[in-house]
Amino acid sequence: MSWRFITCAALFVTCLLTANTIATKLITVGGAVLPAAIVIFPLSYVLGDVLTEVWGYGAARRVIWLGFACNAVMVAAIWVGGELPAAPFWKGQGAYQEILGQTPRILAASFLAYLAGEFTNAFVLAKLKIATSGRWLWMRTVGSTLVGQALDTAVFVTLAFAGTVPGGVLMGIIVAQWAAKVVYEAAATPLTYAAVGYLKSSERVDTYDYETDFNPIRL
Repeated sequence: MSWRFITCAALFVTCLLTANTIATKLITVGGAVLPAAIVIFPLSYVLGDVLTEVWGYGAARRVIWLGFACNAVMVAAIWVGGELPAAPFWKGQGAYQEILGQTPRILAASFLAYLAGEFTNAFVLAKLKIATSGRWLWMRTVGSTLVGQALDTAVFVTLAFAGTVPGGVLMGIIVAQWAAKVVYEAAATPLTYAAVGYLKSSERVDTYDYETDFNPIRL
C-alpha cells in the first residue's frame, strides 16, 4: 500500500484512540450533553468513507480491525499502568483511575459499538457506490453515516447505560449524539470531496466492490 493509504489509516487510528481517551469528559453543546469525543470521533467516519470510496471495503475492513487491535493494546496498557503501585510522592492515582480507568461494561460497549458502526458504515457506502454508479458522493457519505452512526450510538448507549438511566433519558442521549455526529459528517462533506478527489487522482484507483466478500471477520 502507498504512503497515502498508510497516512489515512494512521489518522483513522489516531482519531479512534483520541476519542476513547477524552470520552470520559462530558460537554454541553446547544443544551445537549455529549462526550468530549464528539470533537474528533466523527472524523473516523469521514476517514472510513474515504478509505472505502477510494480503496474499497476490503481495505477499510483491514483498517477497522487495525484500529480495534490498537485500541485493545491501549486499553491493556492503561489497565496495567493503573494496577502498578504508584510512587509514594505521586498524588495522581485517583485522577488516573477516574479519567482512564473505564469499567468493563463501558469498554465492552465501546468495542462492540465501534465494530458495528464502522463495518455498517463501510458496507452501506460500498453498496451505495455500486447502486449509484459512483455518483452523488455526498448522498452516499451522509447516508452511510446515518445508518452507521445510528447503530454505533444505539449499541454503545444501550449497552453502557441501560438499567442505570430511565428509558426516555436513554433515548434522548442516543438521538442527541446521533444527530450531532450526522451534522458533523455533513459539515465535513467538502473535506471528504477534497480528500477523495486528491487520492483518486494521485493513487489512480477508484474501487468498486462488485465481487467483494463483505464478511467483516475476514482479514
